[in-house]
Amino acid sequence: MAQKVLRNVTHCIFDMDGLLLDTEKIYEDVTRQIAASFGRTYTVATRFRVMGTTDQRSADIAIAECKLPLTRDQFLQRYKRMCGERMHNVPLLEGAERLLRHLHAQKIPFCLATSSSADMFELKTTLHRELFDLFNHRVCGSSDAEVKNGKPAPDIFLVAAQRFTDIPKPESCLVFEDSPNGVTAGISAGMQVVMVPDSRLSKERCAHATQVLASLEDFKPEQFGLPPFSN
Repeated sequence: MAQKVLRNVTHCIFDMDGLLLDTEKIYEDVTRQIAASFGRTYTVATRFRVMGTTDQRSADIAIAECKLPLTRDQFLQRYKRMCGERMHNVPLLEGAERLLRHLHAQKIPFCLATSSSADMFELKTTLHRELFDLFNHRVCGSSDAEVKNGKPAPDIFLVAAQRFTDIPKPESCLVFEDSPNGVTAGISAGMQVVMVPDSRLSKERCAHATQVLASLEDFKPEQFGLPPFSN
């Protein structure tokens, strides 16, 4: 397969769960526990379909595929309560802090585009408030009225780009994602996408990303025309 051409960018847009914060295992465990309470199995395949979507869409997929006798509201009430009990001390993932502080020091504009709701964002970032305050702005897809359709639709990234003071063209934005749904959303928005996928994902599920990395620690900013790390 031919290597993809990397274009220079001026702005960066980050997903949060599974990319910056180590939360995806919590989400998976909680949904598996809910399914098991009804004698149902939450498969890895279903998990990958859920990843990156809004809270509402995630609930709909889990309920349908696991055949759960719950309404969306009932599922989300359980899900958020159980997640909330475990989200107060979520660690950062490898390479996240280094990259964010580098971009901030180099005055590269960057923002957050997460499918989480605003209240869940506040909960998950409790330990890292100072770091997340470095972002120019954030878009929380599950609670932002301007995001009409969740990932894999491009809405959240287009809204995020429009909220920069100096509004960039889509092709000048670099998206960082971990899920196939998120990558599809970024590509559909006309942006390049660096993917740091779950190790269980097949190469085929990652093939549409501009670049695939094992960790943010492996990212080389200069490949996209950004200032290189000094160390």
